[in-house]
Amino acid sequence: MDISKRIYYAAERSGIIRDEGPGLIHIYYGDGVGKTTSAIGLALRAAGAGLKTDFVQFMKSGKSSEVTLLNSIPRIRYCCPGAHPFIMSGGPKAVHYNHANRAFEYALEAVQAENIDVLICDEILDTLIFNILTEDRIRELMEACREKIELVMTGRDAPKAFIETADYVTEVVHKKHPYYRGVRARKGFEF
Repeated sequence: MDISKRIYYAAERSGIIRDEGPGLIHIYYGDGVGKTTSAIGLALRAAGAGLKTDFVQFMKSGKSSEVTLLNSIPRIRYCCPGAHPFIMSGGPKAVHYNHANRAFEYALEAVQAENIDVLICDEILDTLIFNILTEDRIRELMEACREKIELVMTGRDAPKAFIETADYVTEVVHKKHPYYRGVRARKGFEF
């Protein structure tokens, strides 16, 4: 197949095209930058379409530049259970477990209330790296959303079973970043 026929989609479509409402699962993962930015873009698009979105941040302090914008959009509810330090080589502390568990409970309650169309769990996949949440708990959330609420999950890595279950999977690959030249993270770009 020549490249002109694969400009937008790398694979052939199979089956009959059909309309489908919310309830699909998205995973944005990898070592590159842009996973949260992609999730924010989807939240904005969904809000613009009149859909109600809950944007829940795991493993973050709630101080990134996007928070002000997310809080200003009527159809987006933002949740971050509070500030906490980065997890360093000493591993997660009680504050990290508490933060992730509170974020997870908020997300699960939002799904059970069934008053949202989209649930974005930013950095939820990183809770697995540090054994803060279990695959079983996140799978429970995925199953609760299936065919009812669009679920977006981000993080550096995703278990193979999650990748197989998800409907959209985007791996964000690091090729180059100014951090490795000694450039400090910049407000409005990296946070």
